[in-house]
Amino acid sequence: MTDLSLEQKPARRFDFPRLVPVLLRPRRTFSEMASELRASWLTPMLVLTATVFLVVLVSGYLKTRAATIGEVSMPPDWQYWTPEMQNNYMQAQQATQGKTFMYVIPMVGAWTSLWLGWVLIAGLLHLGSTLLGGRGTMQGALNIVAWSSLPFAVRDLLRVIYMLSAGHAIGSPGLSGFATSAGFLPQLLSRLDVFVLWFIVLLIIGFAILDGLSRGKAIMDIVVVLLVLLLAQAGLGTLISGMSGQAIQRPFF
Repeated sequence: MTDLSLEQKPARRFDFPRLVPVLLRPRRTFSEMASELRASWLTPMLVLTATVFLVVLVSGYLKTRAATIGEVSMPPDWQYWTPEMQNNYMQAQQATQGKTFMYVIPMVGAWTSLWLGWVLIAGLLHLGSTLLGGRGTMQGALNIVAWSSLPFAVRDLLRVIYMLSAGHAIGSPGLSGFATSAGFLPQLLSRLDVFVLWFIVLLIIGFAILDGLSRGKAIMDIVVVLLVLLLAQAGLGTLISGMSGQAIQRPFF
């Protein structure tokens, strides 16, 4: 009787009680999702939208305060830049002290990256799953990617707490602090941390359950897609950084 009730249970439009279980008991939670009748991605995406807002708000405030008192946060690979790049960076810093550059543009960019990145990752993973024999749907892929992205909400909250306690914005995100030279490697490492690994683990569990993939095929699908996206983002970040002394601040994940 309990199993039958579980199979007929529809998904709720807003399912905030599921936020913690999907992080702590993902296998059980994704098994419940497999029996739901409608999209359930709205709840995690709203949470991620809110946490991104907090990060941009706090970061913008701290950068504005630092500029007001004459402090400028230098990139981690500043010493390797050419004098011309350093000069361009300082000029850009002076020209981008207004609220539009500190809050509006970063917010729009972060939200655009979040929502478009979610759709892109879900679409590529669904395509890969289908090619590997998965029986899932695009709606299911959107659900899995959205709920699996909740570790990034935890990361955003920790970043907010750190920035408020330290009194300055984060200068070396991810593992970029381990890089000793400028270029592609820092861009790649800035997108890697324990939360990305958590994200990958949740994706593997989700696609194995909802799409009926074996663990090996789920790992293959997810690792290939995310590796391609990471390399593409790092390459684009390196190109933009080399041209203007600026780096992409908000990756897809």
